[in-house]
Amino acid sequence: MQRQQEEASPRRRSSAYLNALSLEIEKRLQRRRNSLQELFADLALEIDDRAKDIILSREDLISSAEYSVNGRLCFYDVLANYYVRVPLRGKPILDLIVQVWSQSFASHTFALLFHKWLFEVELDHADVLLRYSSALVQGATNVLWIDIQSNARCFQSLFKYLLDEVALEPTRLNKIPVQAQRDLYLLLSRFIFFYNAVEKLESFLKLCPTFPNAILVGGPADIFVTEVADQPASKIKSGASPAALSCSD
Repeated sequence: MQRQQEEASPRRRSSAYLNALSLEIEKRLQRRRNSLQELFADLALEIDDRAKDIILSREDLISSAEYSVNGRLCFYDVLANYYVRVPLRGKPILDLIVQVWSQSFASHTFALLFHKWLFEVELDHADVLLRYSSALVQGATNVLWIDIQSNARCFQSLFKYLLDEVALEPTRLNKIPVQAQRDLYLLLSRFIFFYNAVEKLESFLKLCPTFPNAILVGGPADIFVTEVADQPASKIKSGASPAALSCSD
């Protein structure tokens, strides 16, 4: 009995900490004034060792480390996992993001916090899946361009999840509408070299979704090459200043 209580105590402490973080995110979203960029930058901060001891159990640390970069674990990594485990806790935040969607960094924030939720939590309505999958592609595009612009890999864990756990996992990929699958494929094509994931390229091409104009543009390899080549410097923009982020490669 005592051992069970000792094991439960860190879990309660972790849950309380993440719940407090969620409440703070809600407050900042409710202010709506010039706070989204700051919130986004804070979510991208690395978690220090003291906070890791509070937030993560040994199992959580191992799981989260799989998607960290050089051992770097960010607040958005653990919050994305938290909203999969406790979806109701993320709902107020999701609703607030929808309300401020027209503001800069709303899509960025959605992508960081809810990229796992979209694929790992059961959603009942097809229109909800369509809306949120389109929002994810938009937000992830904005986020990953920040890494290109700053020549850093602050958000490699986001890319890695979308590639390894979605694009290369047909069960999850098929959860979202076909058009969103195509858009996600094109998105990942643009960044696969930057994030050094070339060893996944063969599998990635094999799982390419069907494109309606395939007769004109060719097969998966042709679509991939076209997407990679058609990235003029003018498209490398994100609306964020790399200086606003403290991460480094």
